[in-house]
Amino acid sequence: MSRDTIDRTIHNIRRQFLRRLLLRILITVICTVIGSIVIYFLADWICGQYTWYTYQLSYEVLSIIRMLAPILVIGLCLLVTVGVCAQGWNRTLEYLSETLNAAEEITDERPGQITLSPALQDVEMQLNYAKLNLRESRSAAKEAEQRKNDLIVYLAHDLKTPLTSVIGYLSLLHDEQGMSADLREKYTDIALDKALRLEDLINEFFEITRFNLTAVTLEPQTVSLSRMLEQIVFEFQPMLTEKNLSVRLSCPPGLTLTCDPDKMQRVLDNVLRNAVNYSFSDGEICLSALRTGNRIEIVCQNKGQTIPPEKLEHIFDQFYRLDAARSSKTGGAGLGLAIAKQLVDLHGGSISAKSADQTFTMTIRLPCREISTTF
Repeated sequence: MSRDTIDRTIHNIRRQFLRRLLLRILITVICTVIGSIVIYFLADWICGQYTWYTYQLSYEVLSIIRMLAPILVIGLCLLVTVGVCAQGWNRTLEYLSETLNAAEEITDERPGQITLSPALQDVEMQLNYAKLNLRESRSAAKEAEQRKNDLIVYLAHDLKTPLTSVIGYLSLLHDEQGMSADLREKYTDIALDKALRLEDLINEFFEITRFNLTAVTLEPQTVSLSRMLEQIVFEFQPMLTEKNLSVRLSCPPGLTLTCDPDKMQRVLDNVLRNAVNYSFSDGEICLSALRTGNRIEIVCQNKGQTIPPEKLEHIFDQFYRLDAARSSKTGGAGLGLAIAKQLVDLHGGSISAKSADQTFTMTIRLPCREISTTF
């Protein structure tokens, strides 16, 4: 919670106390006027039950009191009002002082709740709620900062490794003039492969910047989901061959979806890439799409290590990688699934994951309707 929010909370509390004080004064004045009128008529009725003579001193006193009754009532009201104001204002200042002291505890990291007077129970609840929100925000900020620092360490290490290789092999090509053509071609291929890896890592830095600093705009159109899935599976053949994996695609022909094609293709690419990276070798990945009611479900299932629940709940967080020891060549920067979730949410859908018995399942649910283009 920011300082401005705390100031607004104190301002609202001050207004609340002022309203209570004014209400108390109004009620007191009304009660005093009504009570004075009742007492006046009751006294007048009682005095009317007796016979008074003009020569009696009591008659003169009562006559003066009766004549000055309105002034006495007004004076009594003023006196009571001043007393109530003084008492209420003093009590209000005490409450405000207590509230201000308690507000300072909001920024404290000490455990325990704020305790105020019984009359300030509503204020106590608001301050404790604010303190809890601030504590949770600090915890989330620390966690995000830690993940970002871990990412920097990962990428710094991964940048250094291919860069060292590129420099090393280029140095060999430069220094060894009599190198055979086959060996020169081999070293050139290795240097090129490492340079391309450097390009991928730099692109990941751009991904971090783009998805944190800019808004995403959708350009929806109706596309063939079955063809999109077939194309993605075809493009993944080199990665699948490297791990001796296969994909079993199940999708009814002619299945269409209203979406942003480029961004939806990116979602599916990231989901399938995650399945390839974390699958056991020599296995099969099941990719299916089906329309159920007013939504389309896309399911990607693969065999891999069972993910513990405490890690599974963070799988869509930015910069989160299941295995911190994996190189970014396989695990990436921890942005793929976070980006996928953001894009699915923008399409009005949802994405979820579950892992049990060495089977990982990712499910994407998308609405079969027109979507907004601005977010």
